[in-house]
Order: sequence, then C-alpha cells, then structure tokens
Amino acid sequence: MSTTSADEGLASSGRTPRNGFDRFFEISARGSTVGREVRGGLATFFTMAYIVVLNPLILAAGVDKTGGKLPVAALAAGTALVAGVMTILMGVVARFPLALAAGLGVNALVAYEIAPEMTWADAMGLVFLEGVIIAVLVLTGLRTAVFRAVPTQLKTAIGVGIGLFLMIIGLVDAGFVRRIPDASGTTVPVELGLGGKLTSWPLMVFCVGLLFTLVLFVRKVKGAILLGILGTTVLAIVVEAIGNIGPSFVDGKPNPSGWSLNVPTLPDKIVDTPDLSLLGHFNVLDSWGRAGWLVVIMFIFTLLITDFFDTMGTMVAVGQEGGLLDAEGMPPRTREILLVDSVAAAAGGAASVSSNTSFIESASGVAEGARTGAANLVTGVLFLLATFLAPLVTVVPFEAASTALVVVGFLMMMAVRQIDWTDYEIAIPAFLTITLMPFTYSISNGIGAGVVSYVLLKVAVGKGREVHPLLYGVAVLFVLYFLRGPLEAVLL
Repeated sequence: MSTTSADEGLASSGRTPRNGFDRFFEISARGSTVGREVRGGLATFFTMAYIVVLNPLILAAGVDKTGGKLPVAALAAGTALVAGVMTILMGVVARFPLALAAGLGVNALVAYEIAPEMTWADAMGLVFLEGVIIAVLVLTGLRTAVFRAVPTQLKTAIGVGIGLFLMIIGLVDAGFVRRIPDASGTTVPVELGLGGKLTSWPLMVFCVGLLFTLVLFVRKVKGAILLGILGTTVLAIVVEAIGNIGPSFVDGKPNPSGWSLNVPTLPDKIVDTPDLSLLGHFNVLDSWGRAGWLVVIMFIFTLLITDFFDTMGTMVAVGQEGGLLDAEGMPPRTREILLVDSVAAAAGGAASVSSNTSFIESASGVAEGARTGAANLVTGVLFLLATFLAPLVTVVPFEAASTALVVVGFLMMMAVRQIDWTDYEIAIPAFLTITLMPFTYSISNGIGAGVVSYVLLKVAVGKGREVHPLLYGVAVLFVLYFLRGPLEAVLL
C-alpha cells in the first residue's frame, strides 16, 4: 500500500504476463494483479466522485455577462461523461493509474472571473483554446522538456507538498478543520471542529471512520482505504437515519453541524436519464471582442500556468506513491500522460464543464494497489455509469470520502526523507514547495515558489550554470503569474 521496495521500479516483478490484457497494461511487469487494479480503480472513483456533485454546484453559482446561468443537471451529466471518457483514454494511451475530471480551482476561476466578462460559451471556448495550446506544447516536446528540467529532489518535494495538500483538503472538507469567522476577534485563522470542539455527529463519523481506516491500513488489510470509505458511508447513513441531521447548508444558510456535500440517505431512485444538452456549447472567437484581447490573454495565461504545472506535480506524486518513477523522477510514458491531460482540458471546455485535469485523488487508488492503466478502466466506467446513477453518487458525504485523503497524505509524506535537508540550495526551495501548497490551497503556487527560489538561490551562490536554461524561462513565467494582480491593475 505504500511506496516500499516491493513496489519500486517499472518492471521489478519479472513475472510472465498471463494474457494479452496483462501484457498490454504491464500488470504483472509492475508487480500488480487484476484484483489490485480493480480495488485501486474503485478507491479512486469513490475518493473523487464528489466532483460530479461539486463541479456543477461551483459552475452553476456563476453568472455570465448576460446574466445567464448553467443548468445543474446538465453540468452533472457532462462532468461525469467527460471524466469517464478521459480517464479511460488515459488508461489506454498512457497506461498510467491517473484519473481525470473537472479541475477544482480552474472551475472557480471560470465561474467567478472569466464568465462575468463574457458569455458562458465564450468562457468555455477559452478553456478549449487553452487545452489546444497545451497539447501543442506537448507535441513539440516543450512541456516534457520543462518537466525534465526540474531537479529530482524538487520533484520529490512537489509530491510531498501535494500529500500535505491532500491531507488538509480532507480535514477541511470533513469539517475537522474550519476557518474561524473574521468577526471572532482572534488572530488564529483556523480551529478544530466547531469552536475548538468536535461537537457534531458528522465530525464524529469522520473521526471514527478515519481511525477505522487507519487500523485496517496498519493491519495491512487488502482494500483498507476503499473499505474505510464504504464502512464510513454505512455508518453515516445509520447516523443520519437516527439523528436526521441534514446538510451543511439549509435554505442558503449555514448549518455547521450538518453533512458536507451530500446527506447520506438512500436515494428515492437509482437510475436517472442524463442531460447532455451542454455538449458542444462553446465559442472560441467571440470572447476577444466582448472582453478585449488583453483580458482574454491574461485569462488564458492564468489557465495555462495552472493546468501546465498542476498536472506535472500530480503525476509525479502519483508515480512516487506507486514506485513508478525512474532515476530522473519521470513516470513511464510521460509524453502520453501530458498529451491526454491536454486533450482533457480541451474536452472539458467543449462539454461546458470547465477544464479537465489529472486528479491527485488518484493516489488513493495507487495506495490500494493500482499500478497500471487497467485501474482507469474501472474508474472511468464508474464515471460513465454515474451519468445514469447520479443518485447513488450523492450518497457518500465528504466525511466518508475524506478519510482516504488523510491516509494518502501520510503515504506521500514519507518521501520527504529523500530530500537532502543539509543542502540549503535545494532544501529551502523544497521547504517552500511543501508548505505553500497546503497553506495557499494551490499546487501551482507551491511549484512556482520552489522554482523561483531554486533559480534565485543558485544564481546568488554563483551556480547559475547548474540551472537548466528552460528553468529560467519557467521562473520568469511564474514571476509573471504571481504578479498578475498588479499587472492587470496597470494594463487593464
């Protein structure tokens, strides 16, 4: 379940493939089995299935320049459809256990910053265009070259930082860690539970579920993370049936003691007809006239930087967890991984569900044993079924799914020992990378801080020639990325 010597290397097992399916996906070659791939695919789906509900809620909350809003039902169906198709494509083309879906952060950018300046079709057209640009960068070899230019230990730090990021996502989503209201008068930004106490039943369910998962994990029970999610969900259903707790928001007002994302109740119906009316509802060119070319360029640049480096960090973290990286910290078929991810970004725009990208929650499937793209077939098919079985997807609350994120965060944190903390020239950039990801809630911010500080420190000590030339260009782009607020204020 962890990154141990048993899972190291891309073909460490030496076992003979059992059949063509095994040979194609390199299941035996990577020391895996079909059973482990199925468990991993299930774990990944249940860990990231929330996106089918959350992405529509985020996008539907936005309003475009004409006052238009996107329908929730169509967003949910489109989100599941694109995630399913792109996840299967990643499994078949790249044969890497990395699932894709609508990216968090990018969808908020589209909903709250881009769409208000134009129509929804225009905004999704920019997402499509951004995906095409990244695909071109992959085909020309530039994206892979940039990835190779990043020092190995900094890549390790990226994986560790994402592990901490995953943990805090899980704790915040479950309500275990909460933001203290500004009116409280305290300078402390966050607190434990409600008022520093674990006072609600959903929080207790999360704690019990997490401890249950940890016990299974330490006892090396097969499928520990998946069993933890399912077991916690069952407990949540029982608690809700007895206590009638309700959601975390009631009639638009917060209910801090309620369930996050989904109320764990058995649905009235299991099958529902998907609404695919948003597919193809995008426009590439009109946004330039409505919002102005400078605004459009800034939006595309922000989307580009976020997708470009988020995926790099994610695939390193997932590969690191599964022992799938080579000596340079590169996963197998890097070019194919990046190409499918680029196509997914464009597909998300074409389907009006925002840019699709690689999900770090895939690490939960790798922790369950997934090592190949075969796991993606399971995850992808479940997403496709979710277009019809949306009522079942909405049974699992954050309090159940977040248990997996905390455990996976621990597993990814273990790689921190591979960093030379006595070498300040790499240790300081690694430290900034690791800490800024969870504290700024952004993978790109952490990578940017690490790259900029690494280049700066190398130049400062007279070792600028040790820095790959491409990394200088990346550092400049990240400086522009961090300064985009002041730049927009001056230029717009």
